[in-house]
Amino acid sequence: MSQYRICAILPTRNRKALLQECIRALKAQTHPVAHIIVVDNASTDGSAELAAREGAEVVQFERNLGGAAGFHEGISRAYRGGYNWVWIMDDDTIPQPNALAELLKAVPRLERLGHPPAVLASRVLWQDGSVHPMNWPWPNPFPYRRFRAARRMGYVPVRWAAFSSVLVARWAIQKYGLPHRDYFVRTDDLEYTGRILRREAGYLVPKSLAVHKTPTKYTPASAHPERFYYEVRNRIWVMRSRSFGVLGKAALGAHIMGGTLAYLAKNRPALGLRVVWKGLVDGLATDPDHRTTVPPHLSELGRSVG
Repeated sequence: MSQYRICAILPTRNRKALLQECIRALKAQTHPVAHIIVVDNASTDGSAELAAREGAEVVQFERNLGGAAGFHEGISRAYRGGYNWVWIMDDDTIPQPNALAELLKAVPRLERLGHPPAVLASRVLWQDGSVHPMNWPWPNPFPYRRFRAARRMGYVPVRWAAFSSVLVARWAIQKYGLPHRDYFVRTDDLEYTGRILRREAGYLVPKSLAVHKTPTKYTPASAHPERFYYEVRNRIWVMRSRSFGVLGKAALGAHIMGGTLAYLAKNRPALGLRVVWKGLVDGLATDPDHRTTVPPHLSELGRSVG
């Protein structure tokens, strides 16, 4: 597997201890990670300096542009760096030592099915060892012959995957571009992997494990009002995009409805309705920046430090 040159992408903001744990987990992989890019969203706790000391390339934003801009910038730089796979994760995701090796082990096996994988996702657990509800990908329901063969190998065809230990192939970035940077937080991974996997193949690799160290096993319904606003606005953006067809958009619509009802049940009605209404209006009345092609030069979003 030495032909695989992997670049890991970690957006971060003010989570220094978790960032260090994540970087050290990447450095401890049984298959080496060639390069680590940390995109720092204007942290004030010394995260950028720590990442530089740990040997990562650090890109620093002057203000907090959100995780979506961090993934956009990091993937763009990794692509220009010539890496053939990009390993994407949140800074509070801790991959197990063989997580990357298990993902890469799947590549030649799946390539023999005649349709190379564009996206490979780890199985993401919470701290108690149970599956994290925010990071479980949607299984791909279509009974293609290659999917049946992949299932027999132990891989699960998926329709989208979360940015918590997911590999994306260089050729897929070239073909489908970068994540939208204007999503700020929430569902940028849904739109991006959904965009790729509408035409390509992606799989969950159950033997590749990562732990997502969120404080709780949260769901969208338990989000802070500001984050639930982005949940609503961004899912409307996804439904208006071309990342999903009619069936996928119907499923997304049902998910928004269910999540909204659960959110309203857990919050004061007046506050909850204001958040949902603003997200709905902005999702319909505004559009994300559609510049998703890899620029031929370094962007002006962030500056390299260290």
